[in-house]
Amino acid sequence: MSTELRPLTLGELLDRTFFLYRKNFILFAGIVALPHLALLAVQFAGVGLGSAKLLVGPAASIPWTLAVWAVSLGVTAASQGATVIAVSHVHLGHQTTITESFAGIKGRIFYLALIMIGYWIGIGVGLALLIVPGIILALMWALTIPVAVIEDTGLRDSVNRSAELTKGHRGRVFVLGLLVIVLWYAIFMVWEIPIIAAMGVMAREHRSGSVPLWTQLAIPVGSFISQCLVGPLMTIGFSLLYYDERVRKEAFDLQLMMSNLDTAQPGAVPVAST
Repeated sequence: MSTELRPLTLGELLDRTFFLYRKNFILFAGIVALPHLALLAVQFAGVGLGSAKLLVGPAASIPWTLAVWAVSLGVTAASQGATVIAVSHVHLGHQTTITESFAGIKGRIFYLALIMIGYWIGIGVGLALLIVPGIILALMWALTIPVAVIEDTGLRDSVNRSAELTKGHRGRVFVLGLLVIVLWYAIFMVWEIPIIAAMGVMAREHRSGSVPLWTQLAIPVGSFISQCLVGPLMTIGFSLLYYDERVRKEAFDLQLMMSNLDTAQPGAVPVAST
């Protein structure tokens, strides 16, 4: 059964974001968890190599840092891309699975990672120019990944399309992003603060500059848990915002209704919801 599409207020958009997340928690948490398990394994390996003194000096530490960064980028691209696919299905009233969501971005993870690098560089340059231009670009390009995944466009077309869709409504983008970031940090700090406090107590007792092994393991575990719990929310919110802007500016609700009527005709070719 298809969702009734109509322009949403900011409050309704937030409510819809949390509703979809709660109703499909296993789906969205699983999509984020699966690729992040690979990153967690790499981080654990780094802790092990560091404890064995195998990452001492730039010759060893720099390549390893670049490798971790590359894995992190691929994991982010995979989890965000698959989440966009999942949102597209459940928001439009269709069932999907974790496997089907990842299948929707098969062969496109590297492509999505390159798009992420491109717009992150653009935002970074903007932030270097007195910060404000970077914030403006971040708001303009907030829908880049949903556009790239759903419309299968490249970097230039994706950022231009995102800027077009968000024009006139970037205050909503700011509020949505800010609320999710605050929630993410709140959950992360619930795990992080006790670890930092324990490290301080142990440092005073043992007067040692070394960091206990358990804290080196607990920090990436805390980050993994936070990502699984909160990571999907921003992607869900921005994916819904993508559809909302299309409803407002392009009558996407009428387009969808007409495509559903067409597919209901005998012999008609079904039209993909995304």
